[in-house]
Amino acid sequence: MSYDIIWTAHYRIDIMTIIPSILCGGAGSRLWPVSRELHPKPFIRLADNESFLQKSFIRGAILPHVSEVLTVTNRELLFNTKDDYREVNHDNIKTSFLLEPFARNTAAAVALAALYVEKQHGGDAILLILTADHLISNQAAFQQAVENASLIAQSGKIVTFGIQPSAPETGYGYIEANQTKNITHNNQTIGYEVARFVEKPNLATAQRYVDSGQFYWNSGMFCSSAETMLAELQKHAPDIMDAAKACFVASLKQTSDISQIEFDAETFANVPSNSIDYAVMEKSANVAVIPCDIGWNDIGAWDAMSTLTEADENGNRIAGNAILNKTKNCFVQSDKRLIAMVGLENLVVVDTPDALLVADKSQVQHVKDIYNQLKEEGNEAYKLHQTVHRPWGNYTVLEEGERFKIKRIVVKPNCRLSLQMHHHRSEHWVVVSGMAKVTNGEKEFFVSSNESTFIPAGTQHRLENPGVLDLVMIEVQSGDYVGEDDIVRFNDSYGRVKS
Repeated sequence: MSYDIIWTAHYRIDIMTIIPSILCGGAGSRLWPVSRELHPKPFIRLADNESFLQKSFIRGAILPHVSEVLTVTNRELLFNTKDDYREVNHDNIKTSFLLEPFARNTAAAVALAALYVEKQHGGDAILLILTADHLISNQAAFQQAVENASLIAQSGKIVTFGIQPSAPETGYGYIEANQTKNITHNNQTIGYEVARFVEKPNLATAQRYVDSGQFYWNSGMFCSSAETMLAELQKHAPDIMDAAKACFVASLKQTSDISQIEFDAETFANVPSNSIDYAVMEKSANVAVIPCDIGWNDIGAWDAMSTLTEADENGNRIAGNAILNKTKNCFVQSDKRLIAMVGLENLVVVDTPDALLVADKSQVQHVKDIYNQLKEEGNEAYKLHQTVHRPWGNYTVLEEGERFKIKRIVVKPNCRLSLQMHHHRSEHWVVVSGMAKVTNGEKEFFVSSNESTFIPAGTQHRLENPGVLDLVMIEVQSGDYVGEDDIVRFNDSYGRVKS
């Protein structure tokens, strides 16, 4: 049995509004030590110096009928996200942001994105859910898939993008297509009704799925009208939908800028945590699948990441600075230090300024266990890099010991840190280059290159860059406690102080 999508005034691509909605969450723990909680996988830069997130933004922004790109992300990642978009948004596509105070899985993110799209663009606008951390190499095929999915979505279905499996992967979920219920347009099959979603299978089961020709990898991308998604959420996950509505209403009351909604933490905490697959897709009888061959790659762990680098005659893949001798089938990534390897096989070596990973290729899925252990022990190596990005610039911890910490601080032109105070430490600032405007207690003054100032503990202070070049300075902290949480903010340009 098949059914056709009929061209009517309602089902028309040329009058469609498509809102790509990028879900930028998750820690990417299997890609530690490059991926950290506050610098997760979407921000990893690839060989072309574009991040996963930038590629996702471009992928959605250049589609026809797109005038706005929505991003759902954590509040702490907003400014990294804006910086990434600023580099690649050459056509000045409108960007809007829904900011979560903490993680609540994909069902909450999709529900709130659908509420936003319905409010801003109407219930018939197409909600295109995209991931922030996958690769798609064939943009033309992706665009055609989105066009087909949008046609089906206009008929009232949720459409999933099923990837044609190339191997019996056990790390992906699968979608079984009901091939007796195909969906056609212009006498061509463009999709199928979904028979069922299947969790990650064992190898033998995955092989049967591939051999059958009826199963596709679940890409985590979805397309529907906003009203269809909201209706299916209300039907199958009313607890999530009702809590999301309450949070959306409460959050709107707290902002005058609907293009950047920071969700109210108290009501957001009431939204149950669940994935959109469990909450809706596996329960709904109103889901279709578009088979895709779009060059999709999840890049979920270091073995997959290594394939983005070309192999030499010994099967080694080198990204950065390394010398290998009598070594085979290894992947080495090092941005700075020279890595030398002799007589080794089947290893992954990833070096960062503050952490080194060495793993057997067959065990890279367990890198997440290292990440989780660091988190449980309170070791900040799970959370931060040695260089930490902030909305005003960045800082690098050069050295830290008992009762002291030394940082290199870079403040971007016309940016400033919050007006703040520390209880347990004093700070000595030395300007290396640029000009600093300093608030130190009741005084305001300028500090030039090769000059310094001292900030006593308990004193309100602020650092600004009034110039057109980066301000670079060295900060020496000393005191009983030099942790990053010893900070009281009084005023902030980036919304980190609540009124």
